Amino acid sequence: MVERSLEGWSPTIGGGVTLHEVVDLAFDYRGDVTIVRSDGTEVIGYVYNRNRDVPEPFLQLFDPTGASHTFRYAEVRTVRFTGRDTAAGKSYEAWLRRKTQAEESAPPA
Repeated sequence: MVERSLEGWSPTIGGGVTLHEVVDLAFDYRGDVTIVRSDGTEVIGYVYNRNRDVPEPFLQLFDPTGASHTFRYAEVRTVRFTGRDTAAGKSYEAWLRRKTQAEESAPPA
């Protein structure tokens, strides 16, 4: 199984993917994202909360200074995965692969 990272992905909302799906992926992403707002402005940060089950769905992120921002989905054009994916290659499967490779390449005891 090949692990895929979202790092560098710049989805087009409506191109087979919904904003709800992209925000959920951004919430699970272990790196910074860039929120592109409807007016074209961009905010970089780490998504720490979202709720789509309220009358006005929203997401929240911390910017690099630690300030918290809240955006209504209605004002978000897209979310780009611009930060380094700090969890890439750190799944159990990846760990097990590395361990097996190390054991196979170790000199005999």
